[in-house]
Amino acid sequence: MQRTSKLLHIADHSRDIAGLTYVYPVVSRRSGGVSIGINLNPNNACNWRCVYCQVPDLKRGAAPQIDLTALETELRAFLHEILHGDFMLTQVIPEARRINDIALSGNGEPTSAREFAQVIALIGRVKADYDLPSNLKLVLITNGSLIDRLDVQTGLSAMAQLNGEVWFKLDSVTRGGRQLINNTRMSLQRMRQNLRLATTLCPTWLQTCVFRIDGIPPSTGESEAYLNFIEDFLIEGGQLKGVLLYGLARPSMQPEAPRLTKVSQVWMETFSARIQALGIDVKLNA
Repeated sequence: MQRTSKLLHIADHSRDIAGLTYVYPVVSRRSGGVSIGINLNPNNACNWRCVYCQVPDLKRGAAPQIDLTALETELRAFLHEILHGDFMLTQVIPEARRINDIALSGNGEPTSAREFAQVIALIGRVKADYDLPSNLKLVLITNGSLIDRLDVQTGLSAMAQLNGEVWFKLDSVTRGGRQLINNTRMSLQRMRQNLRLATTLCPTWLQTCVFRIDGIPPSTGESEAYLNFIEDFLIEGGQLKGVLLYGLARPSMQPEAPRLTKVSQVWMETFSARIQALGIDVKLNA
């Protein structure tokens, strides 16, 4: 396994830092420790193109065929190194030397992999063979666009048995906002249906990235539409674990990067309080 000469920290989410194809470590500010990443999109392909995405050379498309044998070999080897080697001591900043989760994220939409359900089953088998923390989570970071596929639903149901959570991207609920931020034409109706489906299969958080474009934070109309969406979803009986609200942490690798800046801490805290007022938990990482 390739070693890096620098300690891992929250500003570095390099997918190749361990010298592997599918498995990579990151220090996650949202999880508060080391997250073992599973990259099912080593081809840098995604069906969305979010303007804040830090993946270089991002292209439209789906995950390639996954070599399940190679993925299992990498995951087992990396877990062994973390548990029995000196990786934590030599590669990770002291305050983050703990395993918090295994996260399917990577360089594109992970649920676009046709082997998604098989990958979840594989992770379950590997977890059972190692002395891992009992509360270790399995996290899916997703834009939610493919949750209506049966293989994805099978995977989510299996995740629920592995202390799994879905982090469902919701940066905007307006058509214009989704086109501007995520470059998707996915309808609000389909997004709501997929979100509801996700929540019935596996515990689900919304994950929302907030930032300024050309120096302007989200408009009052955008913020109100977002709050109304959540309120209506809850009134209709939707179950959410809460909202992961975060700002920009790493530089975008998209053409819009020069236009993006952080919103103020006050703005974030005010918006967070308004979400909490709806009776829902918020984890804020400004």
